[in-house]
Amino acid sequence: MSTPTIDERTALVLIDLQKGILALPTVVPSDRIMMQGMRLADAFHARNLPVVRVKVAWSADGGDLPSTRVAKPGPTTAPPAEFGEFPAEFLPESDDIVIVKRHWGAFTGTELDVQLRRRHITQIVLAGISTSIGVESTARSAWEHSYNLTLVEDATTDVDADSHTHSFNKIFPRIAEIATTDQIITALQA
Repeated sequence: MSTPTIDERTALVLIDLQKGILALPTVVPSDRIMMQGMRLADAFHARNLPVVRVKVAWSADGGDLPSTRVAKPGPTTAPPAEFGEFPAEFLPESDDIVIVKRHWGAFTGTELDVQLRRRHITQIVLAGISTSIGVESTARSAWEHSYNLTLVEDATTDVDADSHTHSFNKIFPRIAEIATTDQIITALQA
């Protein structure tokens, strides 16, 4: 991996580091991914750069759950409210942007693009769970919205090792730079 470029106006976007997703059986333990997310958030806060905390949640009645016909359907009822809560050890700070999504990607049906554009953001540093679902969907949309994009490999995991590997080896190199947490922190300190 080469040294990542960090634009002057870069935002950190962390996908689904919330109680319900952190409880999934991930390839890399989710507590390790959360710790890397915390390190990244601290580095962005130190530079007064935006930190965006994205979580997936639905209405209590489940009326906003995706309902299209698919071969492998998702939930048919909304999970309990605590599914969408952030863990006590990694709550958003008061100036963090919190985005609630109801689909895989953080851009679909949310105000993420508006929040970033109004802050003149040109680059997104992206990490979280799950690589091939929420992270990849968000990455593809970020690229389509013309944001410079860096994926943080050691701050991202999936519930399926092959899916994680495919995203990082086949998809992300075509739309983003790839870096480690330490590389991003070093670049922010430079």
